[in-house]
Amino acid sequence: MTSGTLQNRVDPWGRLCANPARGALMGNRGILHDDENRIVRPWAHKAWVTCLLEFKSIKRSKPFSPGNYSELFFIDEATAFAAGHRPCAYCQRERHLKFKQAWVRANVAEKTDAAISMTDIDRLLHAERAAKGGAKVRFDAALSSLPVGVMFEHQDTAYLVSPRGFLPWSFNGYGERIDMDADATVAVLTPRSVVQAFAHGFEPKFHSSANA
Repeated sequence: MTSGTLQNRVDPWGRLCANPARGALMGNRGILHDDENRIVRPWAHKAWVTCLLEFKSIKRSKPFSPGNYSELFFIDEATAFAAGHRPCAYCQRERHLKFKQAWVRANVAEKTDAAISMTDIDRLLHAERAAKGGAKVRFDAALSSLPVGVMFEHQDTAYLVSPRGFLPWSFNGYGERIDMDADATVAVLTPRSVVQAFAHGFEPKFHSSANA
């Protein structure tokens, strides 16, 4: 279903890369490729979602088929969230609702939470993940303040805050735990409002190497 020659693997910075590693989740930002399967735009809409590789009897088309959205792939949900994606309301309905509930609880005043739609959330997420021109939005925070599931950047490497410590990211999974000063300030890749949702009980799913 995937091809290593396509620029459709997503890293924690939200960049679209050509890499042969297979993803555990698929993603959608709209039609991003041209007739020669080259990426010509970083996104086509603001509803960046993650989808299951297989769902019911749906037949997935060949990635980057003409007129079809550009299929993107992630090694796990934590990477997808760091890149700025969130669970699809169709193929991941239960996961989507759990995330939305945690996000609203963490980021919206109780008196106004009923009025928040996914369109509102997607609009805010877009401002938190992508700057003009496509650059990745980051924010600084102390390591000790980051909940499990967050990804951050340190010396040009992305790291996951996991239950067993700070793990370096790659397209093939996570490396060995490293020791870091908990008081250190790092550049956080996961959008700020998603970090808040994680702090309020929502924990993303990890690649199996995170539990090794």
